[in-house]
Amino acid sequence: MTLLTFPPSVIFSTATSACFLHPRRYTGISSQNFGSISLVSLNHLNNYGNKVCQNLISCCSMPIDNSISSSSQSALQDSLFCSKAYWVSKSIIAWNVDTGDGDCFLYASKTASLVVRNDGIQGQDVKIKLQEDYGGLPSNVIEKFPHIRYYRALNVPLALDVKGLLKCQLAVAIFSADGICRNATGLQLPGVIDELFAYTGPLGAVFSEGGITLCLWAPTAQEVSACIYKDPANGVPLEIVQLGEVNGVWSANGPKSWEGCYYVYEVYVYHQSTLRMEKCTANDPYSRGLSSDGRRTLLVDLDCNALKPEGWDKLAEEKPGLLSFSDISIYELHIRDFSANDQTVPPDLRGSYLAFTLQDSAGVLHLKKLSNAGISHVHLLPSFQFAGVDDDKEKWKSVDTQLLENLPPDSDEQQAQITAIQDEDGYNWGYNPVLWGVPKGSYASDPNGPSRTIEFRKMVQALNRIGIRVILDVVYNHLQGSGPFDTYSVLDKIVPGYYLRMNTDGHIEHSTCMNNTASEHFMVERLIIDDLLGWAVDYKVDGFRFDLMGHIMKHTMVMAKGALEKLSKAMNGVDGSSIYIYGEGWDFGEVAKNSRGINASQFNLFQTGIGSFNDRIRDAMLGGSPFGHPLQQGFITGLLLQPNDHDHGSEAVMEHMLSVLRDHIQVGMAANLRDFVLTNCEGKEVKGSEVTTYDGAPVGYASSPRETINYVSAHDNETLFDIVSLKTPMNISIDERCRINHLATSLIALSQGIPFFHSGDEMLRSKSLDRDSYNSGDWFNRLDFSYNCNNWGVGLPPREKNQKNWPLIKPRLADPSFKPQKRHILSALENLTTVLRIRYSSPLFRLRTANAIQERVRFHNTGSSWMPGVIVMSIEDGHEGQPGLSQLDRTYSLIVVIANVCPSEVTIASPTLRARNLQLHPIQLMSTDEVVKNSIYHTSSGSFTVPARTTSVFVEPRNVTKVEE
Repeated sequence: MTLLTFPPSVIFSTATSACFLHPRRYTGISSQNFGSISLVSLNHLNNYGNKVCQNLISCCSMPIDNSISSSSQSALQDSLFCSKAYWVSKSIIAWNVDTGDGDCFLYASKTASLVVRNDGIQGQDVKIKLQEDYGGLPSNVIEKFPHIRYYRALNVPLALDVKGLLKCQLAVAIFSADGICRNATGLQLPGVIDELFAYTGPLGAVFSEGGITLCLWAPTAQEVSACIYKDPANGVPLEIVQLGEVNGVWSANGPKSWEGCYYVYEVYVYHQSTLRMEKCTANDPYSRGLSSDGRRTLLVDLDCNALKPEGWDKLAEEKPGLLSFSDISIYELHIRDFSANDQTVPPDLRGSYLAFTLQDSAGVLHLKKLSNAGISHVHLLPSFQFAGVDDDKEKWKSVDTQLLENLPPDSDEQQAQITAIQDEDGYNWGYNPVLWGVPKGSYASDPNGPSRTIEFRKMVQALNRIGIRVILDVVYNHLQGSGPFDTYSVLDKIVPGYYLRMNTDGHIEHSTCMNNTASEHFMVERLIIDDLLGWAVDYKVDGFRFDLMGHIMKHTMVMAKGALEKLSKAMNGVDGSSIYIYGEGWDFGEVAKNSRGINASQFNLFQTGIGSFNDRIRDAMLGGSPFGHPLQQGFITGLLLQPNDHDHGSEAVMEHMLSVLRDHIQVGMAANLRDFVLTNCEGKEVKGSEVTTYDGAPVGYASSPRETINYVSAHDNETLFDIVSLKTPMNISIDERCRINHLATSLIALSQGIPFFHSGDEMLRSKSLDRDSYNSGDWFNRLDFSYNCNNWGVGLPPREKNQKNWPLIKPRLADPSFKPQKRHILSALENLTTVLRIRYSSPLFRLRTANAIQERVRFHNTGSSWMPGVIVMSIEDGHEGQPGLSQLDRTYSLIVVIANVCPSEVTIASPTLRARNLQLHPIQLMSTDEVVKNSIYHTSSGSFTVPARTTSVFVEPRNVTKVEE
């Protein structure tokens, strides 16, 4: 029998195992200071990482020693509910404390039995002395954890079997020289977990000819088992399979007969939120199928031919053409909104994936119109498994819509009835992610079994076949559930404290709204990228829109883009080079200013080729921001030119504001390029980044047009029609408001960059002035593809998010003059299709590089002597065989876009555009808009006459003899 002894830094309790030390490191060493333990015992206990001893028991909540009544003792005991120390690498713990002349120790308990007392921590299996490294944290740690750059570095003995320790309850404590415990806390473990357990092998259910292998990454778990069920709910397991562990990955092999069955994992693991060892029941993070409401994971082979619609494997060859990302135009749509109110869709298919497969429904015919005009991509709001809507339609509650139809347009009764059932109906936007990799069950005909997979694929295929590519809205920045007991918690049950981002106290960050995820951790990033690849390959989607992308690290986004680009038709059945990704690059919360690493914010995405929403052009056009005063006017909503009752300051102040907003819009129309040079309102030549917002932030930030998503309306906040109705004066006509709506969509459609439209922008869509309709039911979110109604005046919007604005909203809803008629709706639809057709009539509207935009795009009516309310943009082309610009457009050599937001006709001269052969675009000449046909170009003076609230496009055809006036 070989005897082992241990260095002075490691102290075991009398009942402890020595499983936390590498046995070979200390074989044959003896010492008189610390007793001994047999190698046989050590080797047996060192298997603890693979199989937990049979006598492990769950502990109760952390006991408090009632004999010590001082408040300081109570605070010490409660301190273990925090995790203020970080185990950042195998050899370093970081803690923001001053050890002084005392000592610091690390404690571990397999059974979560640690108790803080005045004289120290009790209940440990191991006590390890830590030594402060006065050199501080190394640079690689600071790079990974910049928010703790000034923490003290405490060295961990190199001999420790850290992997075994990570399966325990852990704490660190500092003692004064007289042995009194001064501070204690738990530990955050992602740093050391990444160092020791980063894994790139198979995960989830892996299908092969020989059977099925379950693989789960759970390095802190002590035991993992899988319960296999025949049915999606109820019943006892067919079998319970114990998984074995190799380096943090648990796996088990099963027969092919498991296919079509369901399973859940039971994970025995320490959970910091309860200070207990917990037996957590969870779905597989790599689930690719589910039972109703995600109760169990479905064992489904997505490569099975039975799950593929006819022609599925050849869909890559049928995809609509896409020569450049600059050719993209995006239409944002909620799956349920699309058909829930469509009477041409059979009732059992309304609000479903399959509604998109009906070729003659009103909604599909509408999409065909948009596709024919130029819309290339539909962006679907969340369609993964989310909380907030029961998958079982039989459980949904509804309201009597006929009763609601008869209520006054400004009544509060509609919202009262809707909100009374809002958590029990069939509606939610879906930003409550539970499992990222499975289609939502409530949109399928049957939430159990493989229907959701088959029907989602049919939806994608049907949209592709009418010329529309599909973008998924992905929500990787947060999760609905956390902790060991939450029904919707998955990741936090399997590796507690790893997947979610913690604050410096060790509590979950909630700046996104709930349970922020931490893509700076290796396996979180891997899960996100694997999930994206799954959607791209298994469902052949064509792009991804990232919700709150700024809360995801830039590295993750760049890695995701690279992984998607590597997909090929030959190897994966998809062309990864045509997959477009973009998102919300807002910089706020705990990640702001790169506090947790370089995040995917607007400014940080420069030269990545990843798009971000341009809120600058939105706010400049509409006025203020979604968080400002609702009556703050902007460039198109009447600032200076037709003011409302809000105090915007003096006329001089308003004129200056208007000129600044024009600069913002012009930078946006030039794809919001950082280095685009233009003449600003002061007459100075400046770059886009030198034009600043009210708080001094640069307006321009993009390096190329593909990095800019120009928009004026999205699912968040009021619809375009609603915000125009709110900000414009009460006494203007509905005809004027509709033309302002047209102005907004036309400026977006004719800008460089990628235009983005909220579904219904083209139909004057209203949500009755609801600023956040995420849970406002079908009633406030209705789309009417019969074009009879835009949903204005269906009651005061829900109280929770809108009540403070009810005094502004109520008189507008009550006024019948605000409600558009069918002719207004049809006119709006024609306007958008007209400007989209104009956009796709010339490649000059879709320039592909920053250089091309700088060389060809020019703004007139600039400087301090500008005509207020008018934007003039020209796009110049070259001539084949002549020096200078290359020729891109075979039809037109020059395009001039003039937007007149004034309430009256204007005539504006531009000397540099004299003696050109310009004429109104033929598509506008052929439209039914009689107003725009009054636009005139005067050759001799280079002046243009443009009607009130009109965007006119003039073109110079090639090979046409110039005509004198």
